[in-house]
Amino acid sequence: MTLRLYDTATREVSDFVPRTPGQVGIYVCGATVQAPPHVGHLRPSVAFDVLRRWLERSGHRVTLVRNVTDIDDKIIAKAAAAGVEWWAHAAHYERVFTAAYDALGVLPPTYEPRATQHVPQMIELMQRLVERGHAYSTGAGNVWFDVRSWPAYGELTRQRLEDLAPEPADDADAAGPAAAKRDPHDFALWKAAKPDEPATAAWDTPWGRGRPGWHLECSAMAQRYLGDEFDIHGGGLDLRFPHHENEQAQSRAAGYPFARRWMHSAWITQSGVKMSKSLGNGLLVADVLAAAPAPVVRYAVVSVQYRSMLEWAPDTLDEARTTWDRLTGFVQRAGERVGAVPRDEVAKAELPEAFAAAMDDDLNTPAALAVVHEHLKAGNTALAQPAGAEADAAVRAELVVVRAMLDVLGLDPQDPHWATAASGDDATRAALDALVAAELEARAAARAAKDWATSDAIRDRLAAAGVVVQDGPDGARWTLADRAG
Repeated sequence: MTLRLYDTATREVSDFVPRTPGQVGIYVCGATVQAPPHVGHLRPSVAFDVLRRWLERSGHRVTLVRNVTDIDDKIIAKAAAAGVEWWAHAAHYERVFTAAYDALGVLPPTYEPRATQHVPQMIELMQRLVERGHAYSTGAGNVWFDVRSWPAYGELTRQRLEDLAPEPADDADAAGPAAAKRDPHDFALWKAAKPDEPATAAWDTPWGRGRPGWHLECSAMAQRYLGDEFDIHGGGLDLRFPHHENEQAQSRAAGYPFARRWMHSAWITQSGVKMSKSLGNGLLVADVLAAAPAPVVRYAVVSVQYRSMLEWAPDTLDEARTTWDRLTGFVQRAGERVGAVPRDEVAKAELPEAFAAAMDDDLNTPAALAVVHEHLKAGNTALAQPAGAEADAAVRAELVVVRAMLDVLGLDPQDPHWATAASGDDATRAALDALVAAELEARAAARAAKDWATSDAIRDRLAAAGVVVQDGPDGARWTLADRAG
């Protein structure tokens, strides 16, 4: 069966055909590193990690680019509030995000470019757009994309320009008064430096000093690492508009075909509402990892097909933990019975047709996991038989195929990554420590500002997740609560 994937642009599931046989280029929008990650941030990363693993298992060589947005209004504002340089603030939270990705078993991207490292490519792209009549400057560092110069604007999300609300005239996407733009729908490519911002947060351009707009960054970095045209552009559902619509418009207006297919993972919700910091319902990764082992969290995310909303309920982790214990229990007992199975053998094992068909059906992970559980049942049945050549061969065969299927999903219990996590060693502690440290840093800033409500809220949130915070003369320290009994 051919791999079939949903395309946001066509709103159809269709055969996936790489532009170069055997090679796949994927660009995934990564983090804006202004605060600690919540579990909703990691769903796109896990979803595209599964896609990457399946493509590689199917014989493709995958180049996956995941960017870091390390300059924007929120980063500058939060760094100023914390009394640190904006770049130091961004670097800290970049490390926190990396620790979260690593903890959940997300493979490192092939390239992880930062926006601030690619200003020359952004200037070059702007120059091309200005020369082609699709962008203009209103002086003092402001450069805008002229949406009316591009008749196809809105094609990704199937919206008509006349039905769209104007681009916001605030710090989220505009520099200077809205009246400076030719049209209220035009969006910022480059934003003029502001007097109250650090001088280091601006770069010189032919149109004046300033910093990049969010949309421009991704277009420039995608082209730099994947070329004028590439196979898949991915991200969370909330990025379809305006971010991805604007990316596509500016890249194609510049003469580049850009992404051949768009894929978006759905949200993680609580009580039917999207998880987000702005709504105050973002369940931080530090809290989740304090409440459950990392593979349990990954299983919870993988168990729902990437385009379906994942409702995060109080029993989400309990159900995932029960299933994970069942899987790991079989793998351990089977290994004790028939001996260790080399990772190379697992990686090359033939997968059940039903499992492969489920994965080829737009990464239908629930159906794929149903196949895993069928073989888990068969493996446990074989284990119940008296030891002997025939029974042991059946146990080993099911052990290999169960591990092989779980490996595609990034959940093989014998993967060294999870073996390390299960042992509770320094690597696992370091990942959780980085995430909790970000929370304690935010709490320290709140206490310094005498914002006791925020300080107490952070402490209570950590306590609810099993993290006990102890204040001392040298600052706050934390331990995991004893959950025995």
